[in-house]
Amino acid sequence: MQAEVREQALRRLKILQGQLAALERQVEEDRYCMEVLDLSMSIQKALRSLDTLVIENHLRTHVVEQVSGGETDKAVRELLRLYKVQGPADT
Repeated sequence: MQAEVREQALRRLKILQGQLAALERQVEEDRYCMEVLDLSMSIQKALRSLDTLVIENHLRTHVVEQVSGGETDKAVRELLRLYKVQGPADT
């Protein structure tokens, strides 16, 4: 992972840790369902943003190296695996 991307990812993860702790507190305190859902959805959006950051890094580094190094099949297998797990993008 590129150093700048790693730093961005770590920064986002620290924010996510705080959000998860806050979500746990909300549940423990039996907060209003909509408050819990708002924070939960915010966390999910932040995780998708982190995924996008890591995927972009993978495409710009590893996939480019794999294709230019003749490992096109490996690159395709990895991307298909990700697609099967993630599914198509929301429209």
